[in-house]
Amino acid sequence: MTDILCVSHIPAFAILGDNERDLRQLQSIFLSEATVVGFTKTSELLDWLGDNDCDLLLLDFCRINEQVEDQPLLKCVRQTRSMARTPVIIFTEGIDASMEQRFLRCGAKDYILKPFYPDVVRRRVNHILRYEYLHNHVTQEVSYQVALAEKRLAASRRLFQEMVLALAKTIDAKDRYTSGHSERVADYARTIAEKAGEPQEIQDEIYYIGLVHDIGKIGIPKNIINKPGRLTDDEYTVIQSHTVIGASILQNIDEVPWFAIGAHYHHERYDGQGYPQGLKGEEIPKLARIIAVADAYDAMTSTRSYRSALPQQTVRAEILKGRGQQFDPYYADIMLSMIDEDVHYRLREHTPILLTSHHSA
Repeated sequence: MTDILCVSHIPAFAILGDNERDLRQLQSIFLSEATVVGFTKTSELLDWLGDNDCDLLLLDFCRINEQVEDQPLLKCVRQTRSMARTPVIIFTEGIDASMEQRFLRCGAKDYILKPFYPDVVRRRVNHILRYEYLHNHVTQEVSYQVALAEKRLAASRRLFQEMVLALAKTIDAKDRYTSGHSERVADYARTIAEKAGEPQEIQDEIYYIGLVHDIGKIGIPKNIINKPGRLTDDEYTVIQSHTVIGASILQNIDEVPWFAIGAHYHHERYDGQGYPQGLKGEEIPKLARIIAVADAYDAMTSTRSYRSALPQQTVRAEILKGRGQQFDPYYADIMLSMIDEDVHYRLREHTPILLTSHHSA
């Protein structure tokens, strides 16, 4: 019975029979191809199962009605160590449709008729063992492949996060006065989204958008970005072009189409007086409306080339003043509540932390 060896070891069969004659007949069929242990007493079988592994249980039909500690025999067997999925074959002298249904309901995989014909017994046992081997092998392989895929996905996420953060640092490095600006904006924006009840996926998107919202500054001359004092009208026009430049850089990243949103629209105003398109109200993408509030907060609480960081009450007053004009009032209110909770004005000192691996890209 070579096929039995597909289980990759010499299988162990346990038999609970009604008499010694049945046990001897079944044992003789398998000979040296399997380890076959026979029992006529249920207690002895259960004791043996408590200490040994078993690939197959052959059970006489007359024993399936037995109760062990007020439980059906098969239920008690299933509670024994390593027997939760072990296949059971019933052997019986006769069978009809109702008996077959009963076998299946009690958890048996198949049945064997008496008198035992070696070829029939071999085929039925081989069929069951082959099925169990393939089921277990496929289950293990699926588990392995799922774990491998999750590991690769986590690595891809970490790579994505690290690359975006590196890009943000590159953007901020061009302006000596705004080190860490993109990271702080990303963190503030994510907090606003969280307090607004946005799902985790949107929180993650807004975080990454915040990291690259100023990428267009790569295309702005450094002497304008780092100019001490206020800009001329022409220089301010050049600065404004960073939104369009940023969108053009990011819009072709097909896997993350929302990347370009923050870059393109974070200087639009709720009253329609912003740039580059003069969008108004909810015409402005939600993600950009959130970024706008976070960006303004960080701009006011950071030292710039032309001034020092503003006092907290001044920042609050400016956010309140811009509510419904520069900012979406809903997100402005969230920012105001964050300011009010920040009694010691430490929010601006917060060190942003790169999202951990459980966050999606």
